[in-house]
Amino acid sequence: MPDHHPPRWMPFVVLGIGLLAISFGAIFARFAQGYGLPSLAVAALRLGLAALIVTPLAWWQSRRALRALDRRQLMLAAGAGFFLALHFATWISSLEYTSVASSTALVTTNPVWISLASLALFGEKPSRMTLAGIAVSLSGSLLIFWSDSRGGGGGSDALLGNGLALAGSWCFSAYLLVGRRLRAGMPLPAYIWLAYGAAALFLLLACRAGGVPVAGYAVPAYVAALALALVPQLLGHTAYNWSLRYVSPTFVAVVTLGEPVGSALLAWLFFGESFAPVQAAGFLLLLGGIYLAAVGETRR
Repeated sequence: MPDHHPPRWMPFVVLGIGLLAISFGAIFARFAQGYGLPSLAVAALRLGLAALIVTPLAWWQSRRALRALDRRQLMLAAGAGFFLALHFATWISSLEYTSVASSTALVTTNPVWISLASLALFGEKPSRMTLAGIAVSLSGSLLIFWSDSRGGGGGSDALLGNGLALAGSWCFSAYLLVGRRLRAGMPLPAYIWLAYGAAALFLLLACRAGGVPVAGYAVPAYVAALALALVPQLLGHTAYNWSLRYVSPTFVAVVTLGEPVGSALLAWLFFGESFAPVQAAGFLLLLGGIYLAAVGETRR
């Protein structure tokens, strides 16, 4: 049964809730790493637990859609899961080497890649207001990254972390584009179960191939992994996935640019990672860019 079309404002509210939830992702990942859980295992547990939690709902509400999957949909689900697995593997690993602010600022540069890919593959031209929002938001991201790089603690480790975060941005862009094609033809519980489950399988295979165990760690490490599954993954990413049916992937990608703001504030609160006035200016640009993109999306 198709979803009822929500009020015009609803997708924007849902995206705001999703943004707040996803801002906790870097914090919970850092806690899990601090208790000895390897980054690849953190990613595998995050998605695996999320898939397990959503399984009863997916099969209760969407069993007909799941039983009727055709070959094209299965291939799309595998593709979405593959890129989602790469996204989390690279981004969570980046948190070992660089600051939360730099990592989240770089991983949210996907509006550039989304816009280029949407134009090249689907002929979707963003509105001028959306383009302005992208430009302003990316300027804010660059300010955050530049300020953090000048603050010390750089070197080859920071360069590696920044490269991993950027790779995570490319993979998340691909996930959004593939997921949009799959999401358009099926209920949300079925979609997230397929995407998260496929990503978890890819990550578990990577753990096995790399000799990375997922068992035998301290209980707090698994509590942090469960928090990752419940808050940023199920609440945050599911909000993004739901919104893809009603707004463009470009706008969803621009909203994710607000993640460095929330994550940097939470990192300051939990880990004492301070941020400079230039970073604060970057945060303001990010929020202003999101507002411009929202206005452009509404008019479009």
